[in-house]
Amino acid sequence: MINESELTGCVRKSLDDYFRHLDGEKPSAIYDMVVSHVEKPLLEYILNYAQGNQTKAADLLGLNRNTLRKKMKEHGIQ
Repeated sequence: MINESELTGCVRKSLDDYFRHLDGEKPSAIYDMVVSHVEKPLLEYILNYAQGNQTKAADLLGLNRNTLRKKMKEHGIQ
């Protein structure tokens, strides 16, 4: 199981790589980029763990089921 410090390290490494490879481009919308890249696989993983049960998945995530459904729609998750 990955612990918080490992997850944090992965995010930091990814951001370091992102900034290192900008090649002169101006960074923008970094928050939205990071959230979307983390949120989609998180939702997919938890939905799979909950065997597609959205109520259970929402509970595991600490979200309202309607919020989960909204986020699923935003990310194109069936």
